[in-house]
Amino acid sequence: MTLYAALGAVEQGFVYGIMVIGVYLTFRILDFPDLTVDGSLPLGAAISAVAITHGVNPYLSLVFALAGGFCAGMVTAVLNTKFKILHLLASILTMISLYSINIRIMAGPNIALLGADTVFDSVINMGVSSQYAGILIFGLFATLVVLFIVWFLSTELGQAVLATGDNPQMITSLGVNTHFIIILGVGMSNGLVALSGALVAQNQGAADVGMGIGTIIAGLASVIIGETVFGCKTIGRAFTAAVLGSVLYRLAIALALGVEFGNFKFNPSDLNLITAILVICALIAPNIKKKLVQK
Repeated sequence: MTLYAALGAVEQGFVYGIMVIGVYLTFRILDFPDLTVDGSLPLGAAISAVAITHGVNPYLSLVFALAGGFCAGMVTAVLNTKFKILHLLASILTMISLYSINIRIMAGPNIALLGADTVFDSVINMGVSSQYAGILIFGLFATLVVLFIVWFLSTELGQAVLATGDNPQMITSLGVNTHFIIILGVGMSNGLVALSGALVAQNQGAADVGMGIGTIIAGLASVIIGETVFGCKTIGRAFTAAVLGSVLYRLAIALALGVEFGNFKFNPSDLNLITAILVICALIAPNIKKKLVQK
């Protein structure tokens, strides 16, 4: 693996780490399997790209993207809590709806940002190369998101979110509206995923309706890898591990794509296979480690 590929993997690991934090929030904190993220990531990219092409400040476009993702998550949560639709089915319904909505927003399947202002321009104008600028910006955003989530979960409302995912019967008996908490939590999760998508679009110079395919798989793989390698004994450590797991996941993908066995080598089309192998290894690693310790 070349240095260029490694830096690119770290860059992608940080920006998709924001998405992984959102996935962790629903799957681990709220115990709410949510597939909406496959649609909310391109939603954030579409909103940010359209806003920028209409003269909106690129930083302000991130706020619009976050708000759009929050609304998408709210729809899923409302379908589940108020209309009693199974969470998986509710998220699938929202996800497939977002495909058409994203095309409507962009007035087509994709939209380019060539020549438009982005959040990277200020750093690049200081003499930093585009790739290092991406690592710097993405790392800063990922750090701020982790700090915000850790702070939020230490508040009274955040403790209610933790309790809702851990023991909904108990927190309901204390007078907490679990429906509101689930709507808030799933909305925040998809807001972060949409923020990640907006940053990816500004970095790549385009938004595409298909850029969210496989997002949930990559997110889960990163969460599992992070937990296996770094542990999750505290909230801060868990979310930091999620981001670092995203970086390790992207590095593993880059490494696998560069490996050759004689005439055989992995192609980009093998990405899903590589992801499945990584997830399986991450899932069985704790059991193997436990048996070795016991011996």
